[in-house]
Amino acid sequence: MWDRIVEEIPAFFTYYNTLFLLKAMLTTLLLTLIGCVLGSILGLALSVIKITKGGILWPLRAAAVGYVEFFRRIPFLVTLMLVFFFFQTFGLDISVFSVALVSVWIIATAFIAEIVRSGLESVPRTQWEAAAVMNFSLPQTLAMVIFPQAWKVIIPPVFSFFVLFIKDTALASQIGVVELTYSAKVLNNKGFSAALTFGVVLLLYYVISYPLARFGVWLERKLEVSKHRGM
Repeated sequence: MWDRIVEEIPAFFTYYNTLFLLKAMLTTLLLTLIGCVLGSILGLALSVIKITKGGILWPLRAAAVGYVEFFRRIPFLVTLMLVFFFFQTFGLDISVFSVALVSVWIIATAFIAEIVRSGLESVPRTQWEAAAVMNFSLPQTLAMVIFPQAWKVIIPPVFSFFVLFIKDTALASQIGVVELTYSAKVLNNKGFSAALTFGVVLLLYYVISYPLARFGVWLERKLEVSKHRGM
């Protein structure tokens, strides 16, 4: 096996093959980053809605809870197929990359909303009560009191989710998105050994995920230092 891999390496790492892999790597990265960033924004909004208390907002709270509970229990591949067939059913001309991106966004929103909610609720209730005594509005309470204390709880699982979802984007190959796993299948079908093609793709997944994980650690420490400086 090793002899075959050594023989294939010069033909494998040609300009076009390398460019093909790099483009697939970029697609994987963009699916994760754009989908999860959009999911973080909407997930933040849903988590805030879930912790509101006003009776007039109960329909929004019910919708937010239903969305989070529903999509946290559906596999990403099922969501991907549902979104794919939804666009097809209504005759919408949309690329498979956009279909995968919307699917990532849907799932990321549900999971991140729950992560943020648990982070907000980790802040002692006395902090919320103190803000209420000072007549802070909900946005002021969140921005000035709650989030500065909740970030250290929110950041680690959010970045763990990001890294985990880099691997889950491989399922986008099922609808024809040319991401890393799909590129490995293409090169393997061209005659290159599976050990070489998937071994290279494994390393590329690591190249994407490791810096992201380290950035999460750095950001967590940065926020912790900023918090202590502010005290």
